[in-house]
Amino acid sequence: MVEAMLIAILVGSGLLVLSILTSLVSFRVGAPLLLLFLAIGLLAGEDGPGGISYDYHAETFFVGSLALAIILFTSGFETRWHTLRAAAAPAVVLATFGVLLTAGLAGASAHYMLGLPWLEALLLGAIVGSTDAAAVFFLLRVGGINIRERVRATLEVESGSNDPMAIFLVVTLLELIVAGAGLETVGQSVALAFAVQMGLGLVMGAAGGWLIVKAINRTPLEPGLYPIAVLGSALMLFAVTGLLGGSGFLAVYVAGLVAGNTNIHGRPHLERFQEGLTWLAQIVMFLLLGLLATPSNFAEIALPVIGLALVLTVVVRPLAIGLCLLPFGFRRNEIVFMSFVGLRGAVSILLAILPIIAGLGTGQYLFNAAFIIVLVSLVVQGWSIRPFARWLGVVVPPRTGPVDRVELELPGTAHHELVVYHVTKGSPVAKGHRLPRWARPSLVVREGRSYSLHHAGRPRPDDYVYIFTSPTFIPLLDRLFASRATLTAADQEFYGDLAISASASLGALAESYGLVVDAADREVTVADFMLRQFNGRLEVGDRLVLGPLDLIARAVDDAGRVTEIGLSLARVDDTPKPEPGAIGRLSARLQRLFVGRPIRAAIRDAITNRNGRADGG
Repeated sequence: MVEAMLIAILVGSGLLVLSILTSLVSFRVGAPLLLLFLAIGLLAGEDGPGGISYDYHAETFFVGSLALAIILFTSGFETRWHTLRAAAAPAVVLATFGVLLTAGLAGASAHYMLGLPWLEALLLGAIVGSTDAAAVFFLLRVGGINIRERVRATLEVESGSNDPMAIFLVVTLLELIVAGAGLETVGQSVALAFAVQMGLGLVMGAAGGWLIVKAINRTPLEPGLYPIAVLGSALMLFAVTGLLGGSGFLAVYVAGLVAGNTNIHGRPHLERFQEGLTWLAQIVMFLLLGLLATPSNFAEIALPVIGLALVLTVVVRPLAIGLCLLPFGFRRNEIVFMSFVGLRGAVSILLAILPIIAGLGTGQYLFNAAFIIVLVSLVVQGWSIRPFARWLGVVVPPRTGPVDRVELELPGTAHHELVVYHVTKGSPVAKGHRLPRWARPSLVVREGRSYSLHHAGRPRPDDYVYIFTSPTFIPLLDRLFASRATLTAADQEFYGDLAISASASLGALAESYGLVVDAADREVTVADFMLRQFNGRLEVGDRLVLGPLDLIARAVDDAGRVTEIGLSLARVDDTPKPEPGAIGRLSARLQRLFVGRPIRAAIRDAITNRNGRADGG
């Protein structure tokens, strides 16, 4: 007995370590990391070299449900309100009607392509109807793809919130099939169950998240116990909501949203703990699901199911997503990209276990079909998403910013972060600009050695500087350490050739370039004018054509205000040149509008505008 236990521990821990080591391969060759986790499980299974016989469906569903609850709570905890505000409406529509429409269209396709009865076909459609939060979050946050803010936010919120809808559809359809109900009763049953489960899940999640924060903030604990207390409370909420008939998965996601956007005690410890625990949950879930599969049974259904997977990728999801996003003003390329980022993952395989547990005659067939669809999705979409995003032009060039940020928990209400900057050539700091007092490093790392500021002197190119600062000042630090000269041609095309002050008047810009603007708009700032043209919603990269110029939103703060505007002069040469008398005026305007001012003056102005006083530096 003891020997068998030790062997099980040895095999399990070995597979876990092997899965972690494959991350090196994933980042080097560009393979989807979650696909490698799944492949290791398949290789260790009964059809692979490992030869492990694993047939524990109910136990796997139990472990997978716990893992998914942890992943969803963390997904909600990491989602900020400004991200949710930017994407709330389209993401909610995608997570509800989008999943429903995808499940219906996929079910119809499965009925005609695989010959399944209607209810079983709709059940398969519901199983593969949601995108996988782990896969989408990994590709967008860890995979090095810098997507336009509103697109990224919509995809993240959708993937984090659509699992409850898919789980609800699968459970409801499975209950109808087991009860022998007909297709005509589906609509009424689904609508009633949806109102109960989702409504209760939403209310319990909001209340539970608020209670978790209040309890944690009022209970003095050892720092290492706060993450465990939060996790235990989230799992209690998951269980209680499920026992009451609500969606526990929706409840933990909403609770994560509430807790993550509140001043909760022990946040730095909590975030680090959750990051590691989420990785563990993903690895364990994919390994167990890989062990559970028997690839030798895939051959007889492989061709039609692969065909269904391709139809789901290129027809079903694009149609469903396109219809759902029509009212929200996304560009065509953005809709195409979001349609393509419909990765299926562990959730679909996990849900495919339920028909087997319920004793459905087609249960194993549905499980095998869902597994093949997930494999096709991870291979086709996971491997091609990065070049596809670049081809569609939805990738935002990276901006110079902190290499790392660590939130610090200080006594009282003080809120500071430790930020790390890499000093780039051509930046104001590298050129010798004096640092204000509030921006002086606490530590400088040069050629692998650590120095205090007193011994290091002025920062040099390739130094790493560590600064304790308030998050308010981080955009100002970006200006000190960023180098406009390092922008590539593609970056300049995206952000513009020059930067102008967001507070410059439209009349001054019009006078400099001979533009025709309405008299009522001449005193309006360029930032307010752009915001009005985009119906009060701007994001980085938005462009407004104004005569021969392109005005570009270079930087937007959390409140949606434009803080920096780029000016593209690409079409100026196609327009008549100004009269000689205008050259002097143009030069003066450029000096006032464009970022040619000394960096200290720019920072002093920014701080004065923010705090109502100039900081002596």
